[in-house]
Amino acid sequence: MAREFCIFRSAMRFDLFAEQLLEWNKKFNLTSITGPDDIRIKHFEDSLALSKAFGFASGSPMVIDIGSGAGFPGIPLKMAFPNIILTLLEATKKKTEFLKHATAVLGLENVEVVWGRAEDFARQRREAFDVAACRALGPLRTAVELCLPFVRPGGVFLAMKGPGAQQEIKEAQKAIKLLGGSIKEVIAYRIKDNDRAIIVVKKTGKTPDRYPRRAGIPKKDPL
Repeated sequence: MAREFCIFRSAMRFDLFAEQLLEWNKKFNLTSITGPDDIRIKHFEDSLALSKAFGFASGSPMVIDIGSGAGFPGIPLKMAFPNIILTLLEATKKKTEFLKHATAVLGLENVEVVWGRAEDFARQRREAFDVAACRALGPLRTAVELCLPFVRPGGVFLAMKGPGAQQEIKEAQKAIKLLGGSIKEVIAYRIKDNDRAIIVVKKTGKTPDRYPRRAGIPKKDPL
């Protein structure tokens, strides 16, 4: 198991984001995790586990967080690695309003918030990113169709999963190969006694133009 770790250079910035998250959560259902310690551990520390899978500190990598929700894992990554160029993609308009508000309040630069579905936005930004990441986008065989088309050849798709990661990999092997990827590694870690894993999918070739399929199909009929 990987070691547990601490995260923030700026406790004040963490507090500000947590404060905004809880305030907006009174109006919109952004998160069921509301305790300050749980927010820090289950949202922030969990998001930054991705730093174990990719060298975000080097250069200015283009990163897309697909199905960002309340900004996880994207915003914690941007807070820790201000050099990244970040796109937050979210299909629920109210959540994009929060993402725009939060990034403005936190003073985060080079952050793009997009309201839309992955199936549609992939047509505009195909193979444009060094890293695509997701934390709660459904089974891997679905998530890989929604995320891998965004990744340039040589880049990576990082899927954050729980203890069932190996079974998901087994079920997604066909889809991963079809979409131009291969499993590079699986990184295990623990967050507050919860077993977690990052599935690292390397983009080894171009994704066929027909993928992703039209909106809704990847979830209804996984590859």
